[in-house]
Amino acid sequence: MNTITLITDFGTRDWFVGTMKSVILGINAHAAIVDITHEIPPGDIRAGAFALAASYRFAPKGTVHVAVVDPGVGSARKPIAVRTAEYFFVGPDNGVLSWALQREKIRTIRVIKNERFCLQPRSRTFHGRDIFAPVAAHLSIGVPIQMLGPAATKTGIIRLPWPEPAKDKKVIRGEIVYIDKFGNAITNIAESDTAPEGTAGAEVVIGRKLKCAVAEFYGAVQLGEPVAVFGSSGLLEVAVNGGNAAAQFRLHVGQEVTLRLLR
Repeated sequence: MNTITLITDFGTRDWFVGTMKSVILGINAHAAIVDITHEIPPGDIRAGAFALAASYRFAPKGTVHVAVVDPGVGSARKPIAVRTAEYFFVGPDNGVLSWALQREKIRTIRVIKNERFCLQPRSRTFHGRDIFAPVAAHLSIGVPIQMLGPAATKTGIIRLPWPEPAKDKKVIRGEIVYIDKFGNAITNIAESDTAPEGTAGAEVVIGRKLKCAVAEFYGAVQLGEPVAVFGSSGLLEVAVNGGNAAAQFRLHVGQEVTLRLLR
């Protein structure tokens, strides 16, 4: 269990990420630390939850996943560690772990209270360094999760609601849940939501300005033209071939997306 992944909103300009890695390596010098992303918008818990849910299952079994998007740092929100059938998850109890956990078989949830596995003194503003990094490192060298603190129930932790799409005959209404670096707007509509009709001839509409066909790849349309594809996340995303859909059409998270199944 030497792999530890990191997702934060810290960016890379300051010392925060490097310090977390130094803490980890001070406890487990053989840790393989994988930076999933440190460019989550500051305080955007939903974006952090999406990034974790989209990436965690590609890591080796036994990986410790750390997600620190923590606008409530220093408050009464709990630091938690979770063991599932295949992974460990460490982070604040604010919902950032919840979209990944809803896909997993949870074995135990622990509230981190044992100061033996945290840095001392503990700061009020940098729990990524003082709690989550050392706890992840200790888990990676085999410390039993039960030693971290008391158990919590599945219903006792915060879960972000996943916006389920609504289907009415041949119309599926969803919303944008994430916008990536390329300006692709990822929705909550999965390809399985289109069964049994399929997406042949289907079109996507967002507001009054954007209407495009569903295709198998971005280059199915001319450069500068919008297109909808089921991307690597398994979800429908709206893109512009060679461009930035979010900027061009002023798209934003939470915006309604309509998928019309024409067949």
